[in-house]
Amino acid sequence: MDIYTVFLVLAVGAGFMMAFNLGANDVANSMASSVGSKAITVKQAVMIAGVLNFVGAVFLGAHVTKTISKGIINADMITDPRVMMVGMFAALLSAALWVLVATLTSLPVSSTHSIVGSILGFGIVAGGPEVVNWGSMGFVVLSWIISPLFGAGIAFFVFSHIRRFILYRTKIIEKARFWAPFWIALTADLVVLSFFYKTPVGKSLNLHWSVALGLTAVLTVAVWTGFRVLFTRTLPKDADGPEAVEDMFRRLQVGTACYVAVSQGANDVANAIGPVAAIYLIARERTLLASAEVPLWLLVIGGLGIALGIAVLGHKVMATVGEKITKLTNTRGFSVEFGAATTVLMASNLGMPVSSTHAAVGSIVGVGLARGFGAVDFRVLYKIVLYWVLTVPIAAITSIVIFQLLRWSFL
Repeated sequence: MDIYTVFLVLAVGAGFMMAFNLGANDVANSMASSVGSKAITVKQAVMIAGVLNFVGAVFLGAHVTKTISKGIINADMITDPRVMMVGMFAALLSAALWVLVATLTSLPVSSTHSIVGSILGFGIVAGGPEVVNWGSMGFVVLSWIISPLFGAGIAFFVFSHIRRFILYRTKIIEKARFWAPFWIALTADLVVLSFFYKTPVGKSLNLHWSVALGLTAVLTVAVWTGFRVLFTRTLPKDADGPEAVEDMFRRLQVGTACYVAVSQGANDVANAIGPVAAIYLIARERTLLASAEVPLWLLVIGGLGIALGIAVLGHKVMATVGEKITKLTNTRGFSVEFGAATTVLMASNLGMPVSSTHAAVGSIVGVGLARGFGAVDFRVLYKIVLYWVLTVPIAAITSIVIFQLLRWSFL
């Protein structure tokens, strides 16, 4: 068995481990607000996320992906394909180990930033500091600040609006009939735009921005009109009080949770499978490629890993994010999901490497602060932010150690 075959087998194992950790940490984090607000139970979250992430990964996943550098290093400066193969394996293993440590301590971290830090580490050792795209690293650091602040601000505004114009009014159901379709239509707006600009299938349609916006606007008006009629006809006239409004938003959260699961499977599987695809092609072609077609069997392995991860360890991160930072209700949970989704969509379209983990946690802090500083547990928040700051350096150092040991042993 030659070195290429050995590292291909090892990389498939490491890719499955990374996918497992994606499910246990990133995916669990995204489902946490629905679980914390009691829109769905932990078992339902595991079922929804497990099945729909697998579907998203296999059928909507990135069949062609940038496999080499994620824009962090200049792959052309590392000419030996064996060095690149060993380095990508070291980066994958390092990122998987760090996300596993974070999951076992019940803290949410960004798998994207773990991979970025790991690639940075082996890139510096293999090609020197000049191989690193420090401008891209600057954007990563900037996103640590911008994405949670954006998420917090939007979620704060949405929940404050719901509270002021629905929950604090005397005729709550009447106000909910008027405003709830507005927020549902905006959510549909986000879902459609996310589909067009965030999923591989949506991007492959290659629609002009004016066509995409036109289709989104038509659908938004249709959704608003439909739910306005539905609520007017079906909501019992004698129903009133905050419980009825919370139940209305609970049903909406089930839909958003399903969408999050599908889109996350489609997008995040590349974090685990992209480096494996790079190693697969190096092993087959004996050369470096900047992008590659991902074989279906690798997407299946990624989907299975994500599903298994949230089933086995997902409850740890869900408990921290959904219950320990602040108390969530359905209207607050909806505000969190709206804030996080809007932040990810806006930042991604601006070309920033935003983390869905950071946006979700920032949004939860935002709805907490809408009720005052006393509603947020800043001790839990401090631990989470500490892990965010440590992610890139720890992943980088671990990657360097693994890479050097493998280089001395095999190259």
